[in-house]
Amino acid sequence: MYNLTHCLVLGIEGGNNVAEEKPKQPERPERATTPRETNVVFIGVKPVMNYVTACLTVFNTGEKEVILKARGNSISRAVDTVEVLRRGFIKDLVVKEIKLGTEEMTREGDRKSNVSTIEITVTKKESE
Repeated sequence: MYNLTHCLVLGIEGGNNVAEEKPKQPERPERATTPRETNVVFIGVKPVMNYVTACLTVFNTGEKEVILKARGNSISRAVDTVEVLRRGFIKDLVVKEIKLGTEEMTREGDRKSNVSTIEITVTKKESE
């Protein structure tokens, strides 16, 4: 037999054994997602080897080049990632292009500040 607590949890009215359907929650609207490029690795605060592994995974999927993107304090980690890749894993790695830039960020209190950005494109050297 059901006690009052069971009736409240199960949604049973008056203690009888008839359970009511719970009202459905409204469905979430789908997020507008932009397709991500599969050869881009965003550098953040994780250890360098995590990003090295991510780059190796991208190369192993058949991509010819990998783009590493970083900003602010993560720029040095992006450079370290390329160096570890070049010296330890892919001996014929070539730095194809380096793009430097600045993004304007709005911080709390509507303060604006500039954040440096870097985009490093690396490729494997064509085997002859």
